Amino acid sequence: MRPHTPYGPPSAPVAVGHVGGRSVAFLPRHGVAHEWPPHRVNYRANLWALREVGVRRVIAPCAVGSLRPDVQPGDVVVLDQLVDRTRGRPDTYLDGPIAGHVSFADPYCPELGAVLAGAAEATGCRVHRGGTVVVVQGPRFSTRAESRWFRSLGWDVVNMTQYPEAYLARELGMCYAGLAVVTDYDTGVEGDESVPPVSLGTVLAVLAANVDATRHLLDAAVPAIPDPAGCGCRALGWPALAGP
Repeated sequence: MRPHTPYGPPSAPVAVGHVGGRSVAFLPRHGVAHEWPPHRVNYRANLWALREVGVRRVIAPCAVGSLRPDVQPGDVVVLDQLVDRTRGRPDTYLDGPIAGHVSFADPYCPELGAVLAGAAEATGCRVHRGGTVVVVQGPRFSTRAESRWFRSLGWDVVNMTQYPEAYLARELGMCYAGLAVVTDYDTGVEGDESVPPVSLGTVLAVLAANVDATRHLLDAAVPAIPDPAGCGCRALGWPALAGP
């Protein structure tokens, strides 16, 4: 199904099925054929469409580059903070005429994050419980100077899609968890010239090698998600959008 939204069509039709006896919806943010680059994804339509079909808790797998030598390709990071370095992306439903302001101090749902971390450990993934992602505009990768700057500020991984996706989920009162799959070292490892900087080929190869592991992780995580939710994400959304 492709729900109508006030923000245009979502990236792809929403597929609905079942995992472990739970109803699950899937929407590929980049489109079925990966036709939408990160700076052109219609994030507002995507999150709105998911909510229209009844989704209230979002697990968002994403590819990330590592900014730390100990966060290695193939690892999983359950994100708990983000830094927005994007520009020009429509990033709110609160466009007026009434001004609205929503708390985003803690962008990710702690309850969903704990479930994902536990499922990752149970299925044999090397997992980091917590990490800060810096979200860049894309589609280009970082310069060495940018990557050094990100590292110096203590950020852990770099990505192109977590913002505004995570924030839009917050406005809608939806739980949101970022499941980051490390595909590369952003510009290599500082001081080790034997580790090459990121390339698209490297990213795709690591992603392909980790598809089954990610699927097993999600198969374990979905049935373990508490129902009803025990977090406060719904209450943090904008009331007219999030509902009671």
